[in-house]
Amino acid sequence: QVRFVESGGGLVQPGGSLRLSCSAPGSIFANFYTMGWYRQAPGNQRELVAEIAAGGFTNYAYSVKGRFTISRDSAKNMLYLEMNNLNPEDPAVYYCNHVVAVPDYWGQGTQVTVSS
Repeated sequence: QVRFVESGGGLVQPGGSLRLSCSAPGSIFANFYTMGWYRQAPGNQRELVAEIAAGGFTNYAYSVKGRFTISRDSAKNMLYLEMNNLNPEDPAVYYCNHVVAVPDYWGQGTQVTVSS
């Protein structure tokens, strides 16, 4: 079944950086979709933290603004999330998906852990 595939997570110290990647077949990574990175920490609902429209406009959750940068390479069907100055509120499983009312094609996500 077609899914997004996330990678790049890991263990990092507070203040550290990670770069997440997301790939998908062109059939679900069409250029006209607004794409986003979501995250879900244990006991919390999944939340949208960053989004990028087809034209490049970006928007971020207040908690990550100024620290995270979302980008896309539509020619390669790739989505990225550059995360800097990670803090103890950032650990979660991170997912990519369309930014729509009911996203489909959820992948396994990639775990981000922040610990000294």
